[in-house]
Amino acid sequence: MLNRSRVLASAAIIAVISSVGAPAWADTLQEAIALAYRTNPTILAQRANQRALDETIVAARAGLRPTLSASVGADYTKTWTDGGPDVESDGASASVSVSQPLWTAGRVGHSISAAEANILAGREGLRDTEQTVLAAVIQAYADVIRDTEILRIRQANLGVLQRQLEESSARFEVGEITRTDVAQSEARLAQSEADLAQAQAQLSVSRAGYAAVVGQAPGNLEAMPVLPGVPTDFDSALDVAMQDNPSVRSAGWALRAAEAEVAAARADYLPSASVTASYGGATNDIGRFSDLANNTTFRAGATLSVPLFTGGLTSSRVAQARERANAAQIGVEGERRNTLQAVSSAYAQSISARSTLQAGREAVRAATVAAEGVRQEAQVGLRTTLDVLNQELELRSAEVTLASAQRNEYVAQAQLLAAMGRLEGPDLDPTLEAYDPAANYNRVRNRGALPWDGVLETLDRVAAPPVMPAVDAEDAPIDQQLKSEVVQTAPRN
Repeated sequence: MLNRSRVLASAAIIAVISSVGAPAWADTLQEAIALAYRTNPTILAQRANQRALDETIVAARAGLRPTLSASVGADYTKTWTDGGPDVESDGASASVSVSQPLWTAGRVGHSISAAEANILAGREGLRDTEQTVLAAVIQAYADVIRDTEILRIRQANLGVLQRQLEESSARFEVGEITRTDVAQSEARLAQSEADLAQAQAQLSVSRAGYAAVVGQAPGNLEAMPVLPGVPTDFDSALDVAMQDNPSVRSAGWALRAAEAEVAAARADYLPSASVTASYGGATNDIGRFSDLANNTTFRAGATLSVPLFTGGLTSSRVAQARERANAAQIGVEGERRNTLQAVSSAYAQSISARSTLQAGREAVRAATVAAEGVRQEAQVGLRTTLDVLNQELELRSAEVTLASAQRNEYVAQAQLLAAMGRLEGPDLDPTLEAYDPAANYNRVRNRGALPWDGVLETLDRVAAPPVMPAVDAEDAPIDQQLKSEVVQTAPRN
């Protein structure tokens, strides 16, 4: 682990100090996604947290099983009496006891349901983390490509302005132009050098960000592929998001867990039944410990425990659980609204960037034609040096805008897919071996299981308090008026 950390640190340092140079290998977006999916620390930590959460089902199901304990004791007593001899006694005991719950009025059953719902909510949280990281990978990949292109533009611009300065100097020597024209060329060249330095620094920052999220410095990155599943209709994007967005789904499972916890708290009002058994012996002489085997007792019985008065503790726990369920219900609506905002924002940014991209391509085409025309006109005296410099500046600005628009559209599409819940590893790379959180759950779920667990769980749910909705209000998918207003104002293709 230490060696790997040093490798990552070295990769980041190399990315910063050598932004122009690149490793010999060529990267694709699929390779970057696959590497981050396997090695990104944020994803790995969340997977570990999910495996820890899986253990809660073991703890919940342990309530179905007996508890077995053994005890061994020894005692010594000395009594002083006035006018009489001191009395001394000692003894020893050993016993084994077992207690098996038979019916808890649903406490155990509902606790199992709550644990399962929390685990499913955790899986959605893992999906959200994976999609957030993969969106960051796509953004870092697009940033490096954009900044590499901008650096190329700045380098080309510097070369053009250097030739322009040489040409201006030569024409000044023969008296065709004035010293002012030469100074204008020198000023633009100096500004171009500053722009080049800034582009190099920005590329260094982007390469370091890429190394941090992907796990290696970027090589010669290939062109960004088309993202699969990008919607062309806002309504369909929103409908998918309300079904598949991991935050919405996680909030739904959290609500189910909270409702099950309310039912488990209400079960404390009801009686519970269990059977117990013990076997052990005792002796009045600690020196004759072996006599325990000749003085043993076996005891078995059944217990029905009925709560009569708890000083308000049970009602307080029920009220607390109910309010938590209400908060979870409100959280569902909050996540739906957040998702509505995320989809609307990403979709609008995607449409805007697409329009900017189309305009940018036209601007570059027109600026290229204009720059060539102005240069030719300047050679025959129809244009000034400043005209040439201004048109060259306009061309480079259009090229930079186009590079940024390409990046912005791509990143907006990725953010839209993430808001929809469609930016998982296999969505982006079908050949990627997906991590299955259910595998660990299935492995640990029955740890410590006994043959009668299923029977006792079924019995425990008999006559248990039902799981009730957290609030009386109808569980609408989302506020319909709010949704219709957003849909009406959403940008169209």
